[in-house]
Amino acid sequence: MATLTLTKTRLQAGIWEGVMTWDGAGNLQPDLVALHLDQPIMGISIKEDPAGNAWNVQIPVPIEAISDGVHTIVVIEKGSGETLTSFALIAGEPLSEDIRTETALLRAELDMLKRAFRRHCLETMG
Repeated sequence: MATLTLTKTRLQAGIWEGVMTWDGAGNLQPDLVALHLDQPIMGISIKEDPAGNAWNVQIPVPIEAISDGVHTIVVIEKGSGETLTSFALIAGEPLSEDIRTETALLRAELDMLKRAFRRHCLETMG
């Protein structure tokens, strides 16, 4: 199985952009989902790089994530449930070395792990 890597290139005008690469042969068609507050984000764009060795990914930042506090977006590969990357948006009062960012990221990761574990249990019981 190929190892997927999703690397951020920039965040501009409300669009997170990155490049997805993989080790291994062949042209892999990515199947990604981005989650905010455990809800899928609509409008993800995945286009093959003209060179054919990578995919350009664009994820629109939902308007709900642009509000006071810390909001985390997690990007996972649907088939494996593997977390490829995540990013946090912080707004409102200045937050210097705030533990809330790390806590929000850990919560998002824990939610993803719980879903994967439940899916695994259902698959192995049946």
